[in-house]
Amino acid sequence: MTQPADRYSRQRLFPPIGDEGQTRIANARVALIGCGALGTHIAQHLARAGVGYLRVVDRDFVELDNLQRQVLFDEDDVREGLPKAVAAERKLSRINSTITIDARVDDVTARNIGSILDAVDLVIDGTDNFETRYLLNDACVDRKLPWVYGGVVASHGMVLAVRPGQSPCFACVIPEMPPPGSTGTCDTAGVIGPAVGIVAALEATEALKIIVGDHESLSDGLTTIDPWRNQFRTFTMPRNPDCEVCAKGNYRFLRAEATSATSVLCGRNAVQITPATAGSIDFAQMEQQLSAHGSVKHNAYLLRFNVDEFECTLFPDGRAVIKGTDEVERARAFYAKYIGS
Repeated sequence: MTQPADRYSRQRLFPPIGDEGQTRIANARVALIGCGALGTHIAQHLARAGVGYLRVVDRDFVELDNLQRQVLFDEDDVREGLPKAVAAERKLSRINSTITIDARVDDVTARNIGSILDAVDLVIDGTDNFETRYLLNDACVDRKLPWVYGGVVASHGMVLAVRPGQSPCFACVIPEMPPPGSTGTCDTAGVIGPAVGIVAALEATEALKIIVGDHESLSDGLTTIDPWRNQFRTFTMPRNPDCEVCAKGNYRFLRAEATSATSVLCGRNAVQITPATAGSIDFAQMEQQLSAHGSVKHNAYLLRFNVDEFECTLFPDGRAVIKGTDEVERARAFYAKYIGS
């Protein structure tokens, strides 16, 4: 890939990267899973660094309260009702027109993770839920594909670079999914933008180390940060010889017949519903059907329907985000009533 010689001059001057490292960055193929708070920071770091191919995967759309911390988005994206992956692609292409941005408006599940991770050599976590992270860990360990985990809530964050067979995997560090209510979320504890930025910068840095092959500089364990309390720590840890995933190959999230059909979205008073079988919805026809019940509008990417206290955002494959409740059964009833089973 031909790139301007001076665009990355400051990066090339950094000895651990140099000309050879910059060539590796230009040839890298990276999948970023989730393009919200963490993902938008990570995406622009990688685009500006010159990562040659960046696949951005996100299931959601831009809302006003995202703008406090999701740095790629602006009020125009909110007004247009753009999916985050599409809005990110537009911004990243303006940041760096010499790289390839592959935007995918999709929910990552056991059914589609194979195609999402196809033909990439590194995966970076920008998600907000444990289920997807365990699924990523299963899939990446199975494929021997390096990935970088990051999480943040309130002012506290964590980062872990996973190199299957060489370092602890995510399940080595957190063997079981925390039970509901046992950990803070952005809904219960909030989140501050600077903590998001620090975690994302650490994730992007670990990713660049992997890409250029500077494995000796990678963190050898879990890094935690809390800028509000001025804390920065790294906990060194070995691989767990009894780990269900990287030692025993028990990929229970990857081997599942399907991931959850419903999920309560963090801090949104909303429920996502994913149908068992993906469809192909004609938005124009659906707008005609729904217009008698409430206000409806659509664009090429999604349809938005408001009725009573609910707002439904419907995607072409039948996936829907129903805002106005965090009760799964109410959301299911709404979906069945207006969209179909």
